[in-house]
Amino acid sequence: MRFGAKFIQRSAVLLLLLAAVAALSLPLFALVNHGKKHEYRQEIEAMEDQWRDAMLSNNIAALDKLTSDDYTAINANGTIETKQQFLDHRKSARFQISTMELSDRRIRFYGSTAVVTSLAKVTGKNSSGNASGNFRYTRVYNLNSSGKWWIVSFEASRVRDPNDRR
Repeated sequence: MRFGAKFIQRSAVLLLLLAAVAALSLPLFALVNHGKKHEYRQEIEAMEDQWRDAMLSNNIAALDKLTSDDYTAINANGTIETKQQFLDHRKSARFQISTMELSDRRIRFYGSTAVVTSLAKVTGKNSSGNASGNFRYTRVYNLNSSGKWWIVSFEASRVRDPNDRR
């Protein structure tokens, strides 16, 4: 009987030791994830700046590199564009942006997905004339199997003047 009691006592100590190691590793795991999240945030912020610069300079190659093959955009006028339509539209230079000021940027992470919301003050023109205004947008990034972030979706809405009753 004495052997059984020592076995149970040693088993209990071992379980307590394993529980302590597991409990101590949780904060370490959280720190590793926090560090990775900080790294990802910096990558997304850099990509947002690359996007802005590519739109201002109409850099089709950079826009192509930033977007996934199944990229989909919903523009402020409600039209849907595939990646190819978006790139063709930019190549045609029918929409030209001369300034773009970004503010109120927020980045949230959901596993391998990042959602960016921001306010863009844009000065530009399109085939109909003036296309300037303030726009709220959501851009969705996905971390692909190669460990590279890319843009999978975009949606913009024009910010209306609160006094405009249309």
